[in-house]
Amino acid sequence: MSPEPEARRRGAAPGVSGKHKIRLVLSPEAERYVRRDAPLDVRLLAASGALPLPPVELLTVLFVLAHDAEAPVKERAQKSIERLPDTVMSAALGGAAHPAVLSYCAHAFRDLPERLEAIALNAAADDATIAFLAGLPHRRVVEIVSNNQERMLRCPEIVDALGQNPLTGRAVIDRILGFLGLERRAEEVVDDLDGDVLPPPAPVNDAEARAVLNAVLGEDVSGFAQELVVDSGAPLDEEATKNLHALVQKMSVFDKIKLARLGNQEARSLLVRDRNKLVAAAAVRSPKVQEQEVVAFAKARNVSDDVLRIISSNREWTRGYQVKLALASNPKTPQQTAIKFLNYLQERDLRSLMKSKEVSSAVATHARRLLQRKGK
Repeated sequence: MSPEPEARRRGAAPGVSGKHKIRLVLSPEAERYVRRDAPLDVRLLAASGALPLPPVELLTVLFVLAHDAEAPVKERAQKSIERLPDTVMSAALGGAAHPAVLSYCAHAFRDLPERLEAIALNAAADDATIAFLAGLPHRRVVEIVSNNQERMLRCPEIVDALGQNPLTGRAVIDRILGFLGLERRAEEVVDDLDGDVLPPPAPVNDAEARAVLNAVLGEDVSGFAQELVVDSGAPLDEEATKNLHALVQKMSVFDKIKLARLGNQEARSLLVRDRNKLVAAAAVRSPKVQEQEVVAFAKARNVSDDVLRIISSNREWTRGYQVKLALASNPKTPQQTAIKFLNYLQERDLRSLMKSKEVSSAVATHARRLLQRKGK
């Protein structure tokens, strides 16, 4: 019995779509409860969940009945799924369940992280379901999903969802970028990870970058596209900037990450502001990034907190006074980080921050205390 025509016959529900092509197979004992010609009272009885079936088959029967054309059957089956004991549900979600069943449960139990963890660990779950889980606000689920390199490499939507999830932290960003060949820089101080420092990314040249952009675009690099690869030094006009922005927006998350590593300053200036934090992190960690770019990124109010954390943790970059000042002055810099850099600022800059309405009150207050200690 295929879940696709069954879902169409009995009505749609979250997690069910035409993407599931694997045939749904039930034992004869289980199938008799969901057959097209099964009497209504039999389907109602089955929808109560009191069936002598193994966990996976019980959940599958309830899944099919949760899409029944008869409202009483449908509603009872949905409630039965919600009420299944944890022992039964754990065995079912960790077993050889059909991808459509796991997808349905991922949506039905989106607020129950323990059940979602079982789905995330189940190889039978399809990539679309894992991409859905990657966007949910459950830290352990994010960790599980981000550890599956094979899935991420074959399904960019998973990486995209992880990159937009607020719970995707530095450890996960490092892991994913490491999978994709863009490791943390050796100069970065690791304060919330395991203390190991990964090797710096290998240098790249314009020829490599052109080759990658050719592959990304599927055509020869020409016109404004070449501006993403070769640093011409000349500022772009408004029309060229619009064209570049449109080109970047059409790229997949994987292609953006490649371009962030291999592209030029113009490409990085666009990608460091990308809403996907993995793309933004890849841009700031590019082996081609220059100190003046770092200062500009540190000043920017439209970059993510993660970009500012990466900059603030890089010992080489933060040796520069302008980087320290930019981080201390940027209201998006984490408060404790901004306060740390106040200790290195000159009196005129401390005085300016003390009076500033843009920084937090804690930063302004600390600037005042530093001036008082100096007797200023």
